[in-house]
Amino acid sequence: MDHLVKDALEGDRRVDTQDVDSIQRALITYMVRVVGTDPRSAGPRDWFLTVSHLLKGILSERGMTTSRAQYGQGTRRVYYLSMEFLTGRRLMKHLLDFGVESKMREALEGLGQDLDAIAEEEPDPALGNGGLGRLAACFLDSMATHRYPGYGYGIRYQFGMFSQTIEDGQQVEHPDNWLHRGNPWEFVRYGVNYPVRFHGRIVCFKDEKGRQKCQWVDTEDVLAMAYDMKVTGYDSPVISNLRLWSAQSTNAFDLRYFNQGNYIEAVKDKTTSETLSKVLYPMDSTVLGQELRLKQEYFFVSASLQDIVARHLRAHKDLALLPDKITIQLNDTHPALAVPEMMRILMDVHGLDWEPAWDLTRGIFCYTNHTLLPEALETWPIGMLEHVLPRHLEIIYQINHDHLQQVRFRFPGDMEALRRMSLVDDSTQRIRMAHLAIVGSKRVNGVAALHTRLLRENVFPEFDEMSPGKFVNVTNGVTQRRWLLQCNPGLSDLITEAIGDAWTTDLTALTALEPLAEDSAFRARFMAVKRINKERLAVHMKGLTGVMADPDSLFDVQVKRIHEYKRQLLNVLHVIHLYITIREGGAPVPGPRTVIVGGKAAPGYHLAKLIIRLINDVALTINNDPQVRDRLRVIFMPNYNVSNAEVTIPGADLSEQISTAGTEASGTGNMKFALNGALTIGTLDGANIEIKEEVGDDNIFIFGLTADEVAQTKQRGYNPWRVVEEDADLKRVIDMITSGFFSPQQVNRYHAIRDALFEEGDRYMVLADFRAYLDAQAAVDALYQDPETWARKAILNVARMGLFSSDRSIHTYADDIWSIKPMEL
Repeated sequence: MDHLVKDALEGDRRVDTQDVDSIQRALITYMVRVVGTDPRSAGPRDWFLTVSHLLKGILSERGMTTSRAQYGQGTRRVYYLSMEFLTGRRLMKHLLDFGVESKMREALEGLGQDLDAIAEEEPDPALGNGGLGRLAACFLDSMATHRYPGYGYGIRYQFGMFSQTIEDGQQVEHPDNWLHRGNPWEFVRYGVNYPVRFHGRIVCFKDEKGRQKCQWVDTEDVLAMAYDMKVTGYDSPVISNLRLWSAQSTNAFDLRYFNQGNYIEAVKDKTTSETLSKVLYPMDSTVLGQELRLKQEYFFVSASLQDIVARHLRAHKDLALLPDKITIQLNDTHPALAVPEMMRILMDVHGLDWEPAWDLTRGIFCYTNHTLLPEALETWPIGMLEHVLPRHLEIIYQINHDHLQQVRFRFPGDMEALRRMSLVDDSTQRIRMAHLAIVGSKRVNGVAALHTRLLRENVFPEFDEMSPGKFVNVTNGVTQRRWLLQCNPGLSDLITEAIGDAWTTDLTALTALEPLAEDSAFRARFMAVKRINKERLAVHMKGLTGVMADPDSLFDVQVKRIHEYKRQLLNVLHVIHLYITIREGGAPVPGPRTVIVGGKAAPGYHLAKLIIRLINDVALTINNDPQVRDRLRVIFMPNYNVSNAEVTIPGADLSEQISTAGTEASGTGNMKFALNGALTIGTLDGANIEIKEEVGDDNIFIFGLTADEVAQTKQRGYNPWRVVEEDADLKRVIDMITSGFFSPQQVNRYHAIRDALFEEGDRYMVLADFRAYLDAQAAVDALYQDPETWARKAILNVARMGLFSSDRSIHTYADDIWSIKPMEL
């Protein structure tokens, strides 16, 4: 190594990423000159920083080339605004995308280092919570892979959601300080910062031409500073960008207060301002928490739009060209304030009149809806908006006035239509953000066929009737690069050996695997890969929980956000039924099973947190019962995140996708599990319907009420008490929970769950679907006893997942919504 250190100190060399010697020299150069550590005493963290900075240089060069090409070609761009981007660890992804993993591994081995150990030094970026953020990350990957000019905008959360531990069976939240040792992938753009204003008052006047003009004055300002993270595509020269905003105070330190000895007041402005980018989704059970959430949303929207408009004017000078040169995608309602903010920028900053500004705004935005649940459709109190964003409330009122005029023309005399379509909910004095996003966008899309149909028919029927063709469907997808190629190398290698590697950028190529489902030798190799993945998962869970799972058992996995509609509770009811059956020797005795549940509950969502505690109480009972634990184990995986998912998904046998029909917009976990060879048990909800259509009825376990049947059952007068009284197995399970069998120290611990099921009417039909779920699980047990048939079905699931690539989603967006073309480089 000494001669490499000597060479590094004598002169820099451009790295040849396909030459091991060149990589080694470059590594030592970066270790010495950038990281500042002697290679002979460097630890894994030093090596992680060294490899990262080497790759960061390549990212920067390619990013500049991409940016110059975009400006040179006058390319139309899409800007993707999202409160979440769950990108996952970057090191292995960049190596994979650049095609240099094997060379880097060899170079590091020659220097006495292990790439896998080095990669473990990287924390998960805590920039999201669940499917919304993972979807956004998949989309950026697909845009870069297929050379679409895309750009992401979000917030650089210092602490992200929270780090979850389980203590005494309960969720405990801790700050997820993923940045405490810095982030080597980010580029700090000190020269890119914008003021974001809050509070203040509005002053209106007539200009020299007699036109009404307004100014927002006496505001409290925060500075948004840009941090860029480069996004690579697989085997692609195009580099996309993810720009994250960090809140900075405009008055970071008051020396006058400091000199008076008032040290707290001296930094008060800095502390208050920087809370905006501290934590993802502050707890909104208080007015202050709600106001902080509103400020967060506006903070990132305002900074992003100021940046987008400034970039446009550097290249084109003419604001009238905005709809021709840019499209802005609103990922859910969190960025919906972009609509009035764009109007404010165009009118108050650039002097446009209302009509031309509104025409430009409606030609720029598109909106993705991600929910069917009324309570999840975001609204804001009018009083809070008036206090925090008074100018925007005025603009929203004007948008609503003009909108309702059109509603009156389309539905004359229909006061109910006016009430339902208004941006203002008069009964609650709140602004409906989904309505604002719909009115201000040229396209609105759902994320699965059922979801889009229900949006059009049930949630926004008048909007659909008023603007035919505005609502379209783009079924979600996942990137096969991270969710197969990277996280499941054994299966990836087996697939590539069998059919080639075209599937890495065209997932429909997996159909070539179908004939191999009938090949016994291929089935054996396929299941051998699954066995290795299960062993890896078992070791991983042992390290997290202390509970060792038997890889010979069926790995039954439900990992997702903890929510009533996702019905982790139904899963637990089945587990308790299995426990009773095994303990009492009921027939048929189910095969060995390990039930794995993971996910976070929102800090203020008390019932979801209680469900987590029930899962852990049930697990404690089962895992310590010598009569049962060899045939049934229950594991709650704490702090479920992207890195845990990359181990969990390849090791799953059964994928639990059991939300109440009509509640899940799409889901992407269902796609990842099937792509990795797990069979799905699920309801006809979200993308499960399309997965069923693709893989075939015989290769998926579907159960339960459909969305239409759920609605009909509720309309007829659903009685959960009667369901329980008519099902002895269900009654016994419920009695065990409510009598304190699993919580003898506190027998009434789960009465809130009882109340949700009975007093509140079992809103998510857990009891109604219990018997059908048990029957489907019995079919799972029977099939798992036939390994050859199980393997055949698992292979067919993989082979028929071509539709569910985020590449297909992005091609659809590009053609039908964004009107963008791949770049030429």
